[in-house]
Amino acid sequence: MDYLPIGTATSTTGSPTSSFSTAPAPPSSELAHLTESLKLEHQFMRVPFEQYKKTIRADNRIFEKEMSAMISSVSESSDSDVSTDEAIHNLSSLASRLQGLKRKLEEGTRIGNLQAQKCRARVDHLELADAENFLDWNNTRSKRILIDYMLRMSYHDTAVKLAESSKIQDLVDIEVFQEAKKVINALQNKKLAPALDWYADNKSRLKKSKSKFEFQLRLQEFIELVRVENKLGAITYARKYLAPWGAIHMKELQRVMATLAFRSNTECATYKVLFEPKQWDFLAEQFKQEFCKLYGMTLEPLLNIYLQAGLSALKTPYCYEDDCSKEDPLSQDSFRKLAMPLPYSKQNHTKLVCNITKELMDTENPPQVLPNGYVYSTKALEEMAKKNNGKIACPRTGLVCNYSDLVKAYIS
Repeated sequence: MDYLPIGTATSTTGSPTSSFSTAPAPPSSELAHLTESLKLEHQFMRVPFEQYKKTIRADNRIFEKEMSAMISSVSESSDSDVSTDEAIHNLSSLASRLQGLKRKLEEGTRIGNLQAQKCRARVDHLELADAENFLDWNNTRSKRILIDYMLRMSYHDTAVKLAESSKIQDLVDIEVFQEAKKVINALQNKKLAPALDWYADNKSRLKKSKSKFEFQLRLQEFIELVRVENKLGAITYARKYLAPWGAIHMKELQRVMATLAFRSNTECATYKVLFEPKQWDFLAEQFKQEFCKLYGMTLEPLLNIYLQAGLSALKTPYCYEDDCSKEDPLSQDSFRKLAMPLPYSKQNHTKLVCNITKELMDTENPPQVLPNGYVYSTKALEEMAKKNNGKIACPRTGLVCNYSDLVKAYIS
């Protein structure tokens, strides 16, 4: 948010003058804001980079696995007495296997090149953030923030259309969220397989972050076996998949194992909750958190973060008074409702910014009031008077008056 708190100025006669709208800050200020805002957007560069690393690791695993198997096969063939026909057959099989490996690696290379292209496009985009291109750059950032929000809220089709119409496909993470959407939809439909597959694909990194998502998925799978009264299958499953977690999550494991003595329609509150449908909603939310952590994304959508920061910066006790300026966003009920749980701005006094020079008005550059009630800085009005033989023209209403007609205002 580029707003400053909006207030009123009071003339020498004590009558309130109308507030003025904020405008874009000068280039140096804009770039300072840009530097601060980019601290919230580390995911902008990290997401495609993490995807790129994942693709490279997957290709390396495939290569090492296939080459190890083929070397072992060649070694076994060379150590055993085989006929010429068998040797030719083995070599043909190895050649076919190598062709298959080549196709897999070519596909991995193609995907990796696309991800590298995204990284390059995002670096280029950051390099465009200078004073001359700031307005266009900021407009693109706003669209990225909207698309991020849409993807997180599952408005995928709308997000895709906005990205395509704005030609910023390389600057947003549609493919990553589409991958997540499949898992979320599966969990909402009470299917665990896609979530378990996703965990297996990212197991090493999730283990480093001490994720317990797999344990929660395994618990739910155990509960589903108990639900259909397949107790023998549930016990077998627990021995294979749940027992290894006993040293870390013994209390949770004991609680879930106790469901073997109950049915899914039990009225015992301690165990009834484990069979409720909301457990699937909990898993879906847990997946979203693990997904965001994996790619270094903020847990909250960037749109929420910017709105909260902006509203908090604007929020003052004056905003909730009846005579609050209509130009203040917090004069609207919808914004007041959003800002209700947020803290007040830490500024003790309202700041006024000149609509002409975009500079702060203070004791060194006091505000002046035109006959029509609009307020501008002394510096701006003096420069205008010098250029127009002592005449002042209001840039918003067109009113023309003499510099001597101005009244000095004081910030209350």
